[in-house]
Amino acid sequence: MRTIIEPFRIKSVEPIRMTTPVERRSLLERAAFNLFGLASDDVMIDLLTDSGTSAMSAAQWGAVMRGDESYAGSPSFYRFEKAVKNLMPFRHVIPTHQGRAAEAILFSIIGGKGQVIPSNTHFDTTRGNIEATGAKAVDLVIAEGHDPASLHPFKGNIDLGRLESLLQSEGDSVPVVMMTVTNNAGGGQPVSLANLHAAAAIAHRFGKPFFIDGCRFAENAWFIKCREPGQAERSVEDIVRDMFSVADGMTMSAKKDAFANIGGWLAVNDDTLAAAARNRLILTEGFPTYGGLAGRDLDAIAIGLEEIVDEQYLRYRVRTNEYIGERLIALGVPIVRPVGGHAVFVDARGLLPHIAPLQYPGQALATSLYELGGIRACEIGTVMFGQQPDGSEKAADMDLVRLAMPRRVYTQSHADYVVEVFEEVVARRDTLRGFRIVSQPPRLRHFTARFEPL
Repeated sequence: MRTIIEPFRIKSVEPIRMTTPVERRSLLERAAFNLFGLASDDVMIDLLTDSGTSAMSAAQWGAVMRGDESYAGSPSFYRFEKAVKNLMPFRHVIPTHQGRAAEAILFSIIGGKGQVIPSNTHFDTTRGNIEATGAKAVDLVIAEGHDPASLHPFKGNIDLGRLESLLQSEGDSVPVVMMTVTNNAGGGQPVSLANLHAAAAIAHRFGKPFFIDGCRFAENAWFIKCREPGQAERSVEDIVRDMFSVADGMTMSAKKDAFANIGGWLAVNDDTLAAAARNRLILTEGFPTYGGLAGRDLDAIAIGLEEIVDEQYLRYRVRTNEYIGERLIALGVPIVRPVGGHAVFVDARGLLPHIAPLQYPGQALATSLYELGGIRACEIGTVMFGQQPDGSEKAADMDLVRLAMPRRVYTQSHADYVVEVFEEVVARRDTLRGFRIVSQPPRLRHFTARFEPL
């Protein structure tokens, strides 16, 4: 059939509080026009993030009931560890309360002033944790990754030539080569299996460990299956194992492709690095068999890792975002193409060319979506990435607004409503104005900055 239905039934519902544009304008002003400052009860369709916002399955809720809360050696940990190693066979699996904790532990050990850490594109917390140690985060995504209109099937690929040049010129300062799958900051774009293998080979030739930020590994594997020559007959599970077979370690937020509301892990093969990470974990997170999580969370993650490689679910997941993307293109809304795995990324700079990058067109679009329709989205552009470590500011490569779809939460009518709100935005786009920042923290300003409209 042409219609791809949700491959699940809904057994529990949560009410949405309906608000008016007048109410929402007042709420925006109270939040200093920062959508992170809104109460979630005041949001009708929450597309701020797909992180930790998934609906857990009946099997996961059942696993929650058997979670064991022993301080050390809980059977919940061993079920979690087994589920991770089934897909990512690393020697050491170290649980953390979420992905940024895994990043903080890793970079506190291998980072530091003078160090350079390349990736296809570091996302916000990864970059923040790298820079907090004094190290430099370098993005090496291919040229097509900077072009929203490019139809390259793997726009998340790292530029292999630039990676090799960096390692040749600054190799002594590079402690690790990273790769983010899918490439969130670049529009949720996948990385090909060939590119992963080639990047790992280059890293290893220069004696550098190769790490994967695996937050959306299953979606990336689905794109490999659908788009990469020679991969169509392989199972997603097999492709996932192939992706991680060339890596020396990984960081993971289980709040994405593990269907969990909290959790993450750091996994490595190096015994010395694992020992240092566990020591750091005990100081900041908890004992190595719970790592800042309850046993019930570990059990929920274990089940989530089984469910996420279901190909019927992945087909539905990707198609949902493609549907929204196709409808927006028909309205004349420029988006990052092809549509990403977890979100539709709208090209705010293209939609609002009259707003300069340093007046934050992404923020203007995101706030108008909330005011007109109660939709909360996330700016991925100059607000998020324009702030430099030395305190200066520059325009980001792209000004995007991410419509991140929580897993198993919204239905077809919600998607149609999002498109209808965009119709209103398009009709009024010439009246939208930019913002200036009134106050901001020294890092990760997008979470707590205060704005005022120009």
